[in-house]
Amino acid sequence: MQKPKILDPVSGRYFGDEDTSYQAAGGQEGIRRLVEAFYEAMDSLPEAATIRAMHKADLSELTEKLTLFLCGWLGGPMRYRDRYGPIIIPQAHAHLDIGPAERDAWMKCMEVALEQQPYSDAFKTYLMQSLWMPAELCRTRD
Repeated sequence: MQKPKILDPVSGRYFGDEDTSYQAAGGQEGIRRLVEAFYEAMDSLPEAATIRAMHKADLSELTEKLTLFLCGWLGGPMRYRDRYGPIIIPQAHAHLDIGPAERDAWMKCMEVALEQQPYSDAFKTYLMQSLWMPAELCRTRD
């Protein structure tokens, strides 16, 4: 599935083209703020309790990994690959019990985190639509 074609109202380019999404997210620092808000949502949302329990108490390593992954995924520097090697999303999550409810909880955490960011509505829509497929690929059961 391809990422949706949504025009960035600031740059006039489409999100997903070159580094448009990376820039719209505020580069690595903006992405880090998004990821920190994401894990704060995971810590606080009752519907995220199951997925929060799948993680260590200390989320600093995961915060770093998700930040670096999203940098490259959004068209910026491939920092995750440079540091950890290539990632195959299904294999990286194969050890976890992830079904539709867990996928949806992950997406809810991202939605809450996005609401807190100064991104354009168009970019928030683009991210939520684009993140659906990676979230779906994490599923290990029906």
